[in-house]
Amino acid sequence: MDKMLHSPDGDVTITNDGATILEQMDVDNQIAKLMVELSRSQDYEIGDGTTGLVFMAGALLEQAERLLERGIHPIRIAEGYEMASRIADEHLEHISQKFDFGPTNIEPLVQTCMTTLSSKMQVSYLFFLDVGATLVICQWGFDDEANRLLLHCHLPAARWVGDLELELIAIATGGRIVPRFQELTPEKLGRAGLVRGKSFGTTKDKMLYVEHCANSRSVTIFIRGGNKMMIEETKRSIHDALCVARKLIHNNSIVYGGGSAEVSCSIAVEAAADKCPGVEQYAIRAFADALDSVPMALAENSGLQPIETLSVVKSQQIKENNPHFGIDCNDVGTNDMREQNVFETLIGKQQQILLATQVVKMILKIDDVISPSSL
Repeated sequence: MDKMLHSPDGDVTITNDGATILEQMDVDNQIAKLMVELSRSQDYEIGDGTTGLVFMAGALLEQAERLLERGIHPIRIAEGYEMASRIADEHLEHISQKFDFGPTNIEPLVQTCMTTLSSKMQVSYLFFLDVGATLVICQWGFDDEANRLLLHCHLPAARWVGDLELELIAIATGGRIVPRFQELTPEKLGRAGLVRGKSFGTTKDKMLYVEHCANSRSVTIFIRGGNKMMIEETKRSIHDALCVARKLIHNNSIVYGGGSAEVSCSIAVEAAADKCPGVEQYAIRAFADALDSVPMALAENSGLQPIETLSVVKSQQIKENNPHFGIDCNDVGTNDMREQNVFETLIGKQQQILLATQVVKMILKIDDVISPSSL
C-alpha cells in the first residue's frame, strides 16, 4: 500500500518506498532514528528491500519484547537472534539459484529491471573555430557579446549545462573540460556523430541529444509524467531497478520472492531451535516467528487472510519440500514463485536479515538513555 506524506512546506509525496517514507518523516525517538539509518544503509548498499528490512527489524523487536516480559535476559535474546541469523543466512545460500544471463543474452536482466519498477564565460569565440570546434557546451551562461560572436561565427552552443551532465558528455565524447579557452587544443575536443535538439509535450520542453559517441558507456533516462509526484516515484522505481541489476551482475544468485524465502528460512530456523538445549532456543523460535510476519504482511496487503494463507504456504513447503511456494499476491492461481518468475537477489535478502539482526542486538544491549541535559 502507498503512503501519502505531507511536508511542512505543503509538498505532497505519494510512495511505497520505505527509504523515502522514513527519510521524510519527522522522527524524534532515538530508536526510530536508528531505523532510519538502517534503511539508509540498505538503500545505499543494495538499493532495494528497505521496507522489508525495517519490517523485519520491527518484528524482531516485537518478539524480543515478549521474551523480556517472560524474564529472559536481553543478552540471551541477542545471542539467540545471532544464532538464528546465521542459520537463516546458510539456508538462503542452500535454496538460492543462479540467474542466467550474459553479454549476448541480457533480456532476462532487462525483464528483471522492468518488474522492479525514484561566472559568466566572456571570450573571443573565434578561438573555438581555430581549433576545429563545431559546438560549444558551457556550464554557465553567455553574455550579449558572446552571443553576438557565436551567431556571427555560426557556431552553435549549449549553456547552463549541469556539472554532472558536462562530465558525462566529456566522458562519452572523449573531450576535456577546460576552465579557460586559452587551454583548448584540438586534442582536447570531444567527438560525437550527431547532436540534435528535440521538443516534448505541449509545453515544448527542449532536450539536447548527443549521440554516436566514441565512449558511450553512460545513458540518460528521460522521465515524463502527469505530475511531479508521479515523476518522483518513477525515479525511485528506476533507481531500485538499476540497483537490482547492478547486484545481479555482481552476484547472480537469487532466491524466490513472495515471502517464500522467509517461510523456508522460518521452517529451517524453527527446526534448529529444537536442537538448542539452552534458553536461546526461545529467541531462535521468536526469530522464526518474526520471519513469518513478512509473508503475513504480504497476504494482508493483497486482501488475503494472513494466518490462513501463511498456514497453507508453509504446509505446502513442508509437504513437497519445495522452498519456492510463496504468497500469490497477484492472484495468478499458483503459489510457486518460480512459475511466476518472482525473485530477489540473494545478497539483498541476506543483507536484510543481517542488518535487521544487528540493529536489534544493539538495541537489546541498551539499558539506559542519557540525554545531554541529564549530564
